[in-house]
Formats: sequence, structure tokens, C-alpha cells
Amino acid sequence: MTTAASAFGKQERSMPWWIPLIEGIALIIVGILLFTNTAATVVVLAQVLAIYWLIAGIMQIVSLFVDRSAWGLKLLAGIIGIWAGTMILQHPLQGTLALGFAVVIILGIQALIMGVINVIQAFRGAGWGIGLLGVVNIIFGFILLGNVAISAALLPWVLGGLAVVGGIAAIVMAFRLKTT
Repeated sequence: MTTAASAFGKQERSMPWWIPLIEGIALIIVGILLFTNTAATVVVLAQVLAIYWLIAGIMQIVSLFVDRSAWGLKLLAGIIGIWAGTMILQHPLQGTLALGFAVVIILGIQALIMGVINVIQAFRGAGWGIGLLGVVNIIFGFILLGNVAISAALLPWVLGGLAVVGGIAAIVMAFRLKTT
């Protein structure tokens, strides 16, 4: 019993402590850039995402030669990835604006769907808290979908705030990993 406990206590960490430290610092830098130089940072982030989509789309199509399972979905995902990446790279400003609008619309629809699901769960006995959360989600979804342009314009600052908070949390986690 003591051997198993000591072996469990000496189990190696799944990641080195400095990885979340670097991630946290990068997130804080991106968050600060989103606050201070919003337009340029958003365009650069959209370009990075476009390059990722382009490469991922190519890899999806290449993977068809190795594994033919779900070939239709892989082909569709590859074509969409290549198309979206190419469009944003060819038209950086329009692509960035379209990406912002698409994110807001997706978040609005997701909020409405989750809100309805939460309200249904509340009526099935999950409690009034989940029902209240559902109503808040529905209101949030309508606000996003009713003011897509304003929501898309505010999105970089919301993401900047989340990046700074997430970066601080990652740095705290890194130092906790270092001390254990």
C-alpha cells in the first residue's frame, strides 16, 4: 500500500511548469494589444486563423489518401477550410469584418439554443437556477443578434479582457505547478 502511494506521489507532471507561464505571458500580450492597437491586432489574429484554416483544410484533403473513413465530411471540411483561409488571406479587412460578424452570430444562436435547453431543463425539475440561467442566455442571444454590428465592434475588447484574465490565471497555475 505504501509503495503504491509513494509511486502515485512521485508521478511526473503531464506538462512542464514553464509552458503555462509562456502561454499566460502570450495571452496577456495579446490582450494588451487588443486594447491598445485593436484594428491591427484583430487583422493579424484573423490572418493567423486564416493560415491555420488553410493548412488544416489541405491536411484534411491529404488525409483522404491515408484514411478513407468519413471521406465526405473530410472533403467538405477541407474545402471549407481552404476556401475560408484563402478568402481571409486575399481580403484581409473584409475577411476580418466577416469573421467578427460570424462569431457574433454563432454566439447569439448558441446563447438562444442553450437558453431554451436550460429553460426546458428547469421545467423538468433541474431547479430555478438553471431556468434563470436559461432566461439570461436567451436575453443575451437576442442582444447579440439584435445588435450584430455593435457586438462585433465590442468583441475585440471582450476577447482582450478574457485574454488578460486567462493569462493571469495561466501564470498563477504555472507557479503552482512549479512549487508542487
